[in-house]
Amino acid sequence: MFTRIRRLLSQFFSNSRTINNEPLNKVSLIVIIVIDIFILINVFTGLDDISRWHLNPTQAYPCYSDWRNYREKTTKDKDYEILKFLPTDNRINSPSLQQTYQQEQTGHLGKVSEICLNYATYKDKIKNPENQQTIKTIISKEREISSLEQTNRNIRTQYDSTLLEKIAGQNRQQSINLVGAEKAKQQLDQNNRKISTLKTEISNLKNLLLGKSESVSFIAFLKDNDKFTALENGYRQASFWYPSIQLAFQSLFLLPLIIVALLSHKFALSRGYGLISLISWHLLVIFFIPLLIKVFEFLQIGAIFQFLFDIVRTLFGGLLFLISYAYILLIPLIGFGIIKFLQKIVFNPKVQAASRLQNSRCLNCAKKIHHHDAYCPHCGYYQYVECQNCHNLTYKNLPHCKHCGHPQNSHNL
Repeated sequence: MFTRIRRLLSQFFSNSRTINNEPLNKVSLIVIIVIDIFILINVFTGLDDISRWHLNPTQAYPCYSDWRNYREKTTKDKDYEILKFLPTDNRINSPSLQQTYQQEQTGHLGKVSEICLNYATYKDKIKNPENQQTIKTIISKEREISSLEQTNRNIRTQYDSTLLEKIAGQNRQQSINLVGAEKAKQQLDQNNRKISTLKTEISNLKNLLLGKSESVSFIAFLKDNDKFTALENGYRQASFWYPSIQLAFQSLFLLPLIIVALLSHKFALSRGYGLISLISWHLLVIFFIPLLIKVFEFLQIGAIFQFLFDIVRTLFGGLLFLISYAYILLIPLIGFGIIKFLQKIVFNPKVQAASRLQNSRCLNCAKKIHHHDAYCPHCGYYQYVECQNCHNLTYKNLPHCKHCGHPQNSHNL
């Protein structure tokens, strides 16, 4: 087995740096590597673009995050916070929230959740001029409160200093503090009364905003458990399948490139086009690298990972590190399956042998040889094997003996 692996690796590197069994010069090899890097960058760019073709869970359910945060909040102002929008949202001709959600569908596959579109409709109704002015007033008063509270903090900080100045008999004109000790309490009381008044006004404005019919309808919509449950289930399902959808689109992007490169390589080998064979081999390797990377990424975050995660969580509770054991067993099995697929389907020696024999080529390296050469002058591979039935020499890797037609066993090939 190790001999075969070494032979495959030797053949891989030979295909990567030789033309018609002659080593590629260093300058040409550098040019090939530069081309490889350029193509690889563009392949990953294409993969990134096509992976964004389908709406991701956040785009398909854009209201889920805000709605979930609202339901998880326990503060008394959470109803006002979900209604609040900043004045910068009020630009002339700015799109509504529903239009913003619908724009996500442009140029993408998939649709935005109907529940989120209804969410946007309710919220857009709140964004009328009267409510905009109410929210602007609330924000202005909140800023005024912040300014007054900062002033009070400064006064309290300076109070001890002004008190010491007074005890020491220092002239008030020479003081660096804004308020004297005798006026500090008076200023603090005045500011506190103003803060209390502003808070009352803000509370009244908030109640006025929350009492509007459009606000009442929106809050009632948010408190509908059935709608949120449907939204949450849809979001979780989309999150579960999104990595699989991405892998499917990425495979759709890569498989045609791999097939074209593989067919070009086989055609170039059969016709003896050394340069085309070299370039197509490099392309084949370049296209396989991202595919393998994306497959392993999928195994880390895709449906298989979620399936294993759910099983481990159900059976063993918090012992989630056991997933690592599952992957240690699973990844080699998948790798073994990929190798078997390549050997049996893509690089099947029996299929290659029939084509190479018809074109008088070595059964191992596909280089041109004479019809009756027992050993390949390029790689030294012995072309024949003894038939178990008639004991004459017949070609390796072919299903039947060329003398008696008896089937050949695979372990003798």
